[in-house]
Amino acid sequence: MQKLWAWLVTGIFFLIPANLYPLLSNEIFGHEEGHTILEGILLFAQSGDYLVAGVIFLASFVIPFFKVAVIATLALSIQHGWQLSPRLRHVLYEFVEFIGRWSMIDVFVVALLTGLVHLGAILAFLPGAGAICFALSVICTMLSAQALDAKLIWDGVTNE
Repeated sequence: MQKLWAWLVTGIFFLIPANLYPLLSNEIFGHEEGHTILEGILLFAQSGDYLVAGVIFLASFVIPFFKVAVIATLALSIQHGWQLSPRLRHVLYEFVEFIGRWSMIDVFVVALLTGLVHLGAILAFLPGAGAICFALSVICTMLSAQALDAKLIWDGVTNE
């Protein structure tokens, strides 16, 4: 459980700057402008791309925080013997395992944009500090989920 908490707390620490610093910067005719995750969501919503804004909001904002909350809930319920059914714990565990596979999609999009879109002095996309922090947060939360011993979900034994 100590590994789980260490990775989870580290992931939370990286999640904070991931949302405060620009995820992606665009450089148009030498003028660089960076946007955080929430600024990007607002820009897409203001331009009428509600579906894109919704997907980004869900994938980049809601799911990472929900994933942290679920892992913390699972760990606390096991450690303190909370009255969550083993079946609910298992469903939550499976959700975190499934969503972990898709958590890096934001980083993949940033990598694609920065690698493919570079039109000399006219237009370029650059990864921001937020992208690095977001990737580190995803990696740390994935490692925290991997550190959870699934057997503890069913027997409720504390393993401190």
